Amino acid sequence: MEPETTSKVCAVPAPTVLPHIPAPQRVAPADARELSKLFLQRLETVEEGTPEYQYVRNTLIEMNLSLVRYVARRFSSRRESMEDVLQVGTIGLIKAIDRYDPSRDVEFTTLAVPYIQGEIKRFFRDTTWSVRVPRRLQELRIDLARAREELEGQGSHEPSVAELADHLDMPEDEVSEGLVACNGYDSDSIDRPIQAGGGGKQQTGLVADLIGTEDPALALAEDIQALKPHLAKLDDRERTLLQLRFGAEMTQAEIGEELGLSQMHVSRLLTRACTTLRKGLLAEG
Repeated sequence: MEPETTSKVCAVPAPTVLPHIPAPQRVAPADARELSKLFLQRLETVEEGTPEYQYVRNTLIEMNLSLVRYVARRFSSRRESMEDVLQVGTIGLIKAIDRYDPSRDVEFTTLAVPYIQGEIKRFFRDTTWSVRVPRRLQELRIDLARAREELEGQGSHEPSVAELADHLDMPEDEVSEGLVACNGYDSDSIDRPIQAGGGGKQQTGLVADLIGTEDPALALAEDIQALKPHLAKLDDRERTLLQLRFGAEMTQAEIGEELGLSQMHVSRLLTRACTTLRKGLLAEG
């Protein structure tokens, strides 16, 4: 049989016939990785927009949704809906599929995970900086700002709710609701000094001092707990290598000298151990 012609050179020839997968989302993560290689190679050879192209691409997306769930778990403590996070993460997965090049001989997960994580982080960055309020309150905020400016120009340094309501000819409770909504738009600088009580109003610190931050070691602690059962499955030599490399931060050459191994042998053993751990973590997705 003559090989198929293709406009791109792939590291491995694309299969002539792909296996039929009736339920791609139910494929185990380990099997999905192997099948994805075949489908990604095939995607390079079929014409975009054809029924076969859609089938291959959609199957790749469904088979790798476990990657999205795996990455999304890191953001489970956020207040946003996990369904929204998964949808955004799926966009990252699709981008990874569309931009993956089999000829570079790089594992698909190596490209996909950063894409998924990047889309989710971008989602949080773009949607959590302010409070969303109804349209009528957005418009009322503008009216209140104008009313306050006009009243202050007339000598009222801090207009009361009653004065604003009278000026705008609207109920006081509606003005109060609008003032509360303004807090969702007016950001306060975290570098603003905090003034102590009393006539002197001494500076006692900055607003930033009162804001808690996420412990940077929290994600590391979660990763270590997730790795523990997989580390237990490694043999003593593999665990020793990992401890020397990542615990003692020794170079491969130093490890080889310590254990009486060549640097190349140390490199192969470390790669094998890390691959085993990575597969174990991804299989949990």
